[in-house]
Amino acid sequence: MARIKRFEDIEGWKKGRELRKAIYKHSQHGEFAGDFSPKDQIRRAAQSVTSNIAEGFERGGNREFIQFLSDAKGSCGEVRDQLYTALDENYVTQAEFDRLYAMATETSRLIAGFIKYLQQSELRGTKFRTRGPAP
Repeated sequence: MARIKRFEDIEGWKKGRELRKAIYKHSQHGEFAGDFSPKDQIRRAAQSVTSNIAEGFERGGNREFIQFLSDAKGSCGEVRDQLYTALDENYVTQAEFDRLYAMATETSRLIAGFIKYLQQSELRGTKFRTRGPAP
């Protein structure tokens, strides 16, 4: 695995960003835009995916990072659930639903793979690195 120096290097974050942009785009038109509650909920869930990855990365420890990644993965599930509401209310077409649902599923899959990698890694996180010999 390539060395990750910033959260923007994480594939799950990149896909999450694409998902968030697509959710925002689809929720700003038509009746979806006028129904504040589901529009706000799906947008907050999509935003939570990337925000949790970024925050967890900045914590500097794998245990905390895994917890934040788990939260991000859960937000992918929330997006998928909210997409059913959008479909049931005819805010998105079946084709739009299928595309967005697949994006959320792929994002979740990438996050799950990263969690598994971190759980198996001997690295504990940047905040546990030694900075030279102890005094």
